[in-house]
Amino acid sequence: MSHWHYLFVMAACVAVTLPLEFVLGAHVWRRPRALLQALAPTVLVFVLWDLWGIYRGSWFYADEFITGVHLGPMPIEELVFFLVVPICAVLTYEAVGNCLTWLRGGPAPWSHRSQPGEAAGSRRA
Repeated sequence: MSHWHYLFVMAACVAVTLPLEFVLGAHVWRRPRALLQALAPTVLVFVLWDLWGIYRGSWFYADEFITGVHLGPMPIEELVFFLVVPICAVLTYEAVGNCLTWLRGGPAPWSHRSQPGEAAGSRRA
């Protein structure tokens, strides 16, 4: 499992935050365009930053924790990291916002009264 360690941690991050989509009505996966707009700048900046760090020799990846599949000098696990962590952050942000709305007297996030595709800000009180 050691070569799969990095990917296992990323899968665990998704597994822990995925219920927020369904239980607390985050609706992140139901709005792919908004998700892509949130991910694109983050992924671009961090991929460029990572490539610069690799090129300069500022950091490296321990071979015992990665699969060995690379996209250029970057291990595939690093790209997965740049996708998974922001998705988990957006899921958490939306779920917390829904819970705060509920605490202020709005609809309960688990009631499914908010509509998929609804702008995130329109659910806030």
